[in-house]
Amino acid sequence: MAKITFDIKENFGELSKAANGWTKELNLVSWNNREAKYDIRTWDEEHESMGKGITLDKEELIILKGILNNIKL
Repeated sequence: MAKITFDIKENFGELSKAANGWTKELNLVSWNNREAKYDIRTWDEEHESMGKGITLDKEELIILKGILNNIKL
């Protein structure tokens, strides 16, 4: 299996923190030297290991923002 590389270009914020120190974050990440995408997933404290997450391009993030803006909380 090929090694997955990543480069966190920008951190937009932390959504939550687990008791084990892992944080769920919104970041702009380049995976395998490709164009950076918006990414929500859990990371260890050193940002060396990550959990499962979701990656969105700009258009998908704009749509998600619109959906979230219309949710009554």
